[in-house]
Amino acid sequence: MALCTGLLTSVYLATLHENDLWFSNIKEVEREISFRTECGLYYSYYKQMLQAPSLVHGFHDLMYDNKTESMRTINLLQRMNIYQEVFLSVLYRVLPIQKYLEPVYFYIYTLFGLQAVYVTALYVTSWLLSGTWLSGLLAAFWYITNSCHLRTSRGSHRTDGSCGHCLLCRTDTTRVEFTIPLRENWALPFFAVQIAAITYFLRPNLRPLSERLALLAIFLSTFVFSLMWQFNQFMMLVQALGLFALDALDMLPALKATWLYTIQVAALLLVCALQFFNSMILGSLLISFNLSVLIARKLQKNLKTGNFLNRLGKLLLHLFVILCLTLFLNNIIKKALSLKSDEHIFKFLKAKSGFGATRDFDANLYLCEEAFGLLPWDTFGRLSDTLLLHAYLFVLLVTVTAALAVALRNLRSGFNVSVCCLSSDCPAQPPLEQPGKCPVHLGAATAYSLAHTVVFGALALSTMRMKYLWTPHVCVFAASGLCSPEVWGLLLKVTRLYNPARTCVMRYAVPMLTLSYLCCKFWPGVMEELAELREFYDPDTVELMHWISANTPGTAVFAGSMQLLAGVKLCTGRTLTNHPHYEDSSLRARTKSVYQIYAKRPPEDVHALLRALGTDYVILEDSICYERRHPRGCRLRDLLDMANGHVMDGPGENDPDLKLADHPRFCEEIKRDLPPYTALFTRVFQNKTFHVYRLARGK
Repeated sequence: MALCTGLLTSVYLATLHENDLWFSNIKEVEREISFRTECGLYYSYYKQMLQAPSLVHGFHDLMYDNKTESMRTINLLQRMNIYQEVFLSVLYRVLPIQKYLEPVYFYIYTLFGLQAVYVTALYVTSWLLSGTWLSGLLAAFWYITNSCHLRTSRGSHRTDGSCGHCLLCRTDTTRVEFTIPLRENWALPFFAVQIAAITYFLRPNLRPLSERLALLAIFLSTFVFSLMWQFNQFMMLVQALGLFALDALDMLPALKATWLYTIQVAALLLVCALQFFNSMILGSLLISFNLSVLIARKLQKNLKTGNFLNRLGKLLLHLFVILCLTLFLNNIIKKALSLKSDEHIFKFLKAKSGFGATRDFDANLYLCEEAFGLLPWDTFGRLSDTLLLHAYLFVLLVTVTAALAVALRNLRSGFNVSVCCLSSDCPAQPPLEQPGKCPVHLGAATAYSLAHTVVFGALALSTMRMKYLWTPHVCVFAASGLCSPEVWGLLLKVTRLYNPARTCVMRYAVPMLTLSYLCCKFWPGVMEELAELREFYDPDTVELMHWISANTPGTAVFAGSMQLLAGVKLCTGRTLTNHPHYEDSSLRARTKSVYQIYAKRPPEDVHALLRALGTDYVILEDSICYERRHPRGCRLRDLLDMANGHVMDGPGENDPDLKLADHPRFCEEIKRDLPPYTALFTRVFQNKTFHVYRLARGK
């Protein structure tokens, strides 16, 4: 059943992708352009490996790459998480499938296949928590029904030629069908496998062999997850914080918590070795935090003894020691490595947390993007439409109440007391119907599931893009709770309606009714969505790529927006000045220099900045120069004005120390063909969206 639901989800998402773009019928350049922004950059390395004369030559080109960043040679395997592209390209060259399957289909089918792994892992996790397959089925249904909601589309047309009301999925659990190569789409299926393995590992009374196999599964899934996503360290830090809270409150076995801390560090260090000792990994807060926890345990051996006040004081001291030790270790490591790769993230977090406004260009780029804003309220409306939010809040209320009771009891009287279990993963306990003989208890797996949904829920509420780490687990948590005899037993016991038969009826009747509701309400919409046919439509970008391929040297260097240049590299193979993989301090400085084409700078300054990066051609986009999507203060030109100390365009307030610029905006003024501009920049291509200029040399 788990495999069937996973495969059906995979086929469903693949069909949506085909129907949205008519992917099988469009030209190769259009397929590549459909991989927007950083998606195109990652896919270009898969294409590069396939076009290499040999695997050895392909590996060499990745390790000594001089086309991704002009005038620099970088090791892409160190800088970026592209081992998955390397692995797939090797598989495609080795397997006898070239005659039957195009490279692009091998790539996208692999990603859609991973969605089957994802849903299967969610199914298994829910089953392990509740003890019934019905829970897994409900979790899978919720995942699917919350993955698609209609919204206006960009870049596709209906097959009848209309475009004004095109439809595409607005996702709440996954966005894989229209951002296929994103790192999160590779990584999150393995994160779900890790959670399933942890859920099994935390079950009591496991046999030694089962425990070792669970640990192996946790390590392998953690390692693969970390290898595939540059933000792995931040996600696992959030996970580690949840583990630490449970460990500190005696809600996890101490030895198992130690294993999980150690596995996180070991997996990250192995990834660090494979990425040629990437300094950003070595300087991660996760490594510093986990080491601090393990060290503090050795220093405070009697942490979990004494009365309530004594234990509470020790716990607060323990938190303080770990915080200080984490900051100390992290600071020492970063100074030793001269690490600045992740400083933009901490600037963003500082500004987002309200610790003063910032004019830092990099931090504001994140702050002004909707994906890094707060989770919109309409998300909860969509989750309510499927009854997921109602079920989730119900299960969360019951489980949090039990968790608080358990935490207080553990602080007062220690861990080894007779308890009544509120999960299917507890050891044999006195039955729930014996009032007064034992307090409520959470099994370790259920406690971890609660901690996971709370910490990642907080992350999702603060940063919308991170909802994809939370909402799938919401499906698991809500489904397992609705199918849990312990949750219903406790609720019925509180209302004095408890008996075993009534608990059994509620356990199965409510999930079955929910499944019936989901089928009746969403089946017609799913069928309509699968029947909706659209096609890719972006003639201006296609025209630009064709012109670059036909009219510029293969060694030409292009400057422009990060998003567009990723497509330029994929479609034409030209050298770039900058790109969307932003986790490098020198690259961020390059990007800011290139973006002066949208600032109020004289042509001589812009020309000097671009030529310093070896630029031969610069691409200007009207959609950026005259942007209206963002409000004043968040348009790219506004961010540049503030960073340069200039007053922003348009009506509105400005900081008192900002001054009027001495020059007009470059991207506007260059189109007037005035002598100071034509002497340095020659227009060689233009259409409704793009303007390409060749830079004069030697000036």
